[in-house]
Amino acid sequence: MRVLGIESSCDETGLALYDTERGLLAHALHSQIALHAEYGGVVPELASRDHIRRLIPLMREVLRRADCVLQDIDVVAYTQGPGLAGALLVGAAFAEGLAISLEKPVLPVHHLEGHLLSPLLAVGAPEFPFVALLVSGGHTQLMAVAGVGRYERLGETQDDAAGEAFDKTAKLLGLPYPGGPALSRLARSGRPGVFDLPCPMLDSGDFNFSFAGLKTAVSTRVRKEGARADARFRTDIAHAFQEAVVKVLTQKSFAALRHAGMRRLVVAGGVGANERLRQSLDAAAQERGCRVYYPTLEFCTDNGAMIAFAAALRLQSGVEAARPAGVFAIKPRWPLDDLPCGVGDEKNITKTVDSADKARHNLSSSLL
Repeated sequence: MRVLGIESSCDETGLALYDTERGLLAHALHSQIALHAEYGGVVPELASRDHIRRLIPLMREVLRRADCVLQDIDVVAYTQGPGLAGALLVGAAFAEGLAISLEKPVLPVHHLEGHLLSPLLAVGAPEFPFVALLVSGGHTQLMAVAGVGRYERLGETQDDAAGEAFDKTAKLLGLPYPGGPALSRLARSGRPGVFDLPCPMLDSGDFNFSFAGLKTAVSTRVRKEGARADARFRTDIAHAFQEAVVKVLTQKSFAALRHAGMRRLVVAGGVGANERLRQSLDAAAQERGCRVYYPTLEFCTDNGAMIAFAAALRLQSGVEAARPAGVFAIKPRWPLDDLPCGVGDEKNITKTVDSADKARHNLSSSLL
């Protein structure tokens, strides 16, 4: 069964074709970074218009790379939410229209479920159950994952998510968009111990997060420094900020593992690409005899492969794709633990994951 995945929740347009027997056949992605850089952040209207321009060329590219034609698609999957309403509408309308024209079923997919399951696309994928740290855009959550669709929320951010805090702090330091990666690069040159910033909710006794206060602490330091805020100040404060975020994410994640009685941690989402976070989590896992799993770097950002793959696993778990009705509902706000559970054969799911594992060895660089 071949599943076409369409991702358009924010500022990346991603399409991919996934085969439940052969694994990932091809994927293509267009980032809107250059489009939004002039404005210092994502402009929803521009994002929606750019998705319209990119979907058909990207689909053609995916089919060409996979050596397939439209009629080879068995199911059309798309991101239903959460995300920007206009951007979601573009992807949903395109998916529904394509499915109607091909007389194929459609399957809406939760964006965060795509991220959560994306590490299973990598070689040496984790087995269920595990704890997942989702650090994607405006989301920072810890989930206990028993299987596809079987998610229990352990904790989440109470205000700014980690990614939002990175971007807002980067803007305070005058860094270009996208701010998070720029701040991480700057932090590499910072000196430890120069600034003592708070680690919000580190000892709260639960698995929730809060990063707005940390951002405010940086803002206060920047205002106090004023004209004296030279390059050395910026690198040192960036280092202190990143260390505070990493410390909170690491300690909360392993506290959640202890609480759940598990030894596997899955990290997914854009912040999961942060080099310092990976170093901290890996060191903590080695100390505790646990293991941490990450998506490959290309799948940390939003992409169509994770949507196609999540849809394939849902289909294997017993969730049925529906015939396109010509009407559809997007969900800009959509809690992950509201998803229905699948009731299918776990052996089929394992087979699908094994296919993905093997296929990763066979993907040529031309597909990446």
